[in-house]
Amino acid sequence: MEKLKNTQKITLATLKSFAKRNKDNLFVKKESSFDGMSDMVEPLKNDWEKTTFDPEKTGYYSTGIQGVYTVGSSRDYFTIHEDSEYYGINVYNCCGNSILAVKKPVEMLNFRDYLK
Repeated sequence: MEKLKNTQKITLATLKSFAKRNKDNLFVKKESSFDGMSDMVEPLKNDWEKTTFDPEKTGYYSTGIQGVYTVGSSRDYFTIHEDSEYYGINVYNCCGNSILAVKKPVEMLNFRDYLK
């Protein structure tokens, strides 16, 4: 997590490196997705799902991460995501918004959130 926080600028290479380092413990949450019926990005109510990383399916536009979509040409925006249970990278573009994350180790969890 410290390595991710110390990164000056998160890029597609950072996202792929994060996925490669944590390939056995990856989770994805889709927060919004493009809907062709309404011709716009609409919010979704999804929970965290375990996902896979296939390094053989990576390319310029393809991350190799199931559930994370990129469009390239500087139209992808990446930010750090951290909540009470997960930390990772938030990916936002014209296709929608999704978060690629890993579960925090037990010693990093904020147990005050569970006491409320």
